Amino acid sequence: MKLIILTKATFFVEEDKILTTLFEEGMDNLHLYKPDSEPVYSERLLTLLPEDYYRKITVHDHFYLREEFGLKGIHLNTADAELPYGYKGHFSCTCHSIAELHDAKKKTDYVFLKTIFDSQSNPQDKQTISEEELREASRKGLIDKHVYAMGGINLDNIRQMRDLGFGGVVICGDLWNRFNIHQEQDYKDLISHFQKLQKAVN
Repeated sequence: MKLIILTKATFFVEEDKILTTLFEEGMDNLHLYKPDSEPVYSERLLTLLPEDYYRKITVHDHFYLREEFGLKGIHLNTADAELPYGYKGHFSCTCHSIAELHDAKKKTDYVFLKTIFDSQSNPQDKQTISEEELREASRKGLIDKHVYAMGGINLDNIRQMRDLGFGGVVICGDLWNRFNIHQEQDYKDLISHFQKLQKAVN
């Protein structure tokens, strides 16, 4: 299974150090997701990361960053969003229902399917797909190696996602909730948890 790490939605002081350490520990697919933020902050974060890791980063907004920094690709936050005019290259998208999977898989490198469980990073994101619907989609082959589970994914349910046939998982809250951006500077617990996630998907 693939392990995708989604950034925290807000920027914070130790972020570049943590991301660099995660890359050093083997993170190979980071999605830079900073909704409603000014592009200059994403630019600044990227300049603080070693250039060797740019090819492992996908952006959800400010798509010009992909060219400017030589990033891996772009991600569309809905299945019906239009690609930037003339865009050629790696891209993925988020499906918000099983019905969107069939067509979305044909045109993308992979898709996120949300919301599998209640989100651990955004309280407003509640589970929208039942376990029975997931099993049925799995039986029909709609869930496969090109579909990554998103929303409330954690160490305890990764095996369940593998059994359903998902090709990967998207981790956000389960990782970032282990570091208090307002009170902590030591992020050993977060890195240790990342290592456990790596073992769980391999």
